[in-house]
Amino acid sequence: MAKTDDDEELVKSEIADDELQSGESTLQKLKRHASESDEAPSASLRFRDILGGDYLWSLVRNHIWLIMLIVLITTAYVAVRYQCQQDAIDISQLERDLQDAKFQSLSSSSNLTRMCRQSHVLDMLKDMGDSLLQVSKTPPYIIEVPE
Repeated sequence: MAKTDDDEELVKSEIADDELQSGESTLQKLKRHASESDEAPSASLRFRDILGGDYLWSLVRNHIWLIMLIVLITTAYVAVRYQCQQDAIDISQLERDLQDAKFQSLSSSSNLTRMCRQSHVLDMLKDMGDSLLQVSKTPPYIIEVPE
């Protein structure tokens, strides 16, 4: 059973008249006037449907779970990429800190080695002047212990 524009206008006018007469909700009125014998929406694509948004709405309604999955995956992708960039920045900062610590350790080791040399210790003793320590003029003795 095909409905025409006149039938639709007749139903709309009946709904408007009923609305004035009784306090029924719109949903109840639509249920009363709708029947299973009404024809399904046409499968043809009309320019009016595209501009009115009917085509887009039906497309979104039919694929809502796919759209939600795509949005979820995109959000996760962006979040993981941002976290990876932050980790890369942290790693490069830690590598710079490690390089600075290595240079500082090398410098400290070099200074300690320089200060522990015998010639430097002797120069420090001479400069102090009040030290009673002097360099030995005799070589060290080798003591042999029988086993």
